[in-house]
Amino acid sequence: MQTRWDDLRLFLAVARAETLSGASTLVRLDAATLGRRIARLERDLNAALFVKSPQGYALTEVGERLLRRAEAAEAAMRAVTDGVAGQTAPSAGLSGQIRIGAPDGCANFLLPQVCAALTNEHPDLDIQIVALPRVVNLSRREADIAIGVSAPTAGRLTVQRITDYKLHFAANATYLDRAAPLSRLADLRDHRIVGYIPDMIFARELDYLADAGVSRVALASNSVAVQLNMLRMGGGVGVVHDFALAAAPGVRRVLLDQFSITRSFYLIRHATDQGHGRLGRFADLLGQGIRAEVVRLEALTDEAEHG
Repeated sequence: MQTRWDDLRLFLAVARAETLSGASTLVRLDAATLGRRIARLERDLNAALFVKSPQGYALTEVGERLLRRAEAAEAAMRAVTDGVAGQTAPSAGLSGQIRIGAPDGCANFLLPQVCAALTNEHPDLDIQIVALPRVVNLSRREADIAIGVSAPTAGRLTVQRITDYKLHFAANATYLDRAAPLSRLADLRDHRIVGYIPDMIFARELDYLADAGVSRVALASNSVAVQLNMLRMGGGVGVVHDFALAAAPGVRRVLLDQFSITRSFYLIRHATDQGHGRLGRFADLLGQGIRAEVVRLEALTDEAEHG
């Protein structure tokens, strides 16, 4: 029997969400109907595609094989759609919806202005930014494109380094005026530290304070934006992205000659999207925009502190 694309579309939703309820929101079909459609597909193929349990739906070996073929079919369908759109839309314009998954710092302090500029240039383009304090799962299609702080080594993904960025210790000037002297790293033991909740650091690259020998975090959050607001309110001293400091004029860098971290952003796409022309064009523009914005904002931080 020939499997229809609509069956594959429903199968992909369940494989990615791993539950009928989660998949039903993706395909806008009630869970009971979706369950019947999946059962019918398994009967038609004479194979079990999922192992069902109270925890959800896990792919069988046959299901894993079908997943690869279904993703290839999905990529082919997208390529066809892109081709038709390219013939009917202006050659330079991007349109449709694209979802970006990104860590908190990038999502809050870089992507809003980059994406606003892109939609100004491409008014038929809809961009969604998903800010997550964890790695975005492209295999489950949580997003079309992900920005990461590390290069993943597992999964069917393509990875491209976008740019480096810098981080330093920083604090509100009013806090520094009333706090103990701070001229060397050892002085940090006399200060209240702002940082990540230790057991919620989702990537080794985010464990900034370990590099400085700091063990106690008095004010903690899994959100970069919340940490910066803690510093703005005089909460203490913490590690901040240089590009974020333009959003917090009262916060300035400290210990510049003793502590500096360089990290990188990576643009991550599903391997099956390689032939997807629209996503490829968008990814190129997104990477260019992020690079330019990091340079612009880091320069503003330097100018504000050095005149």
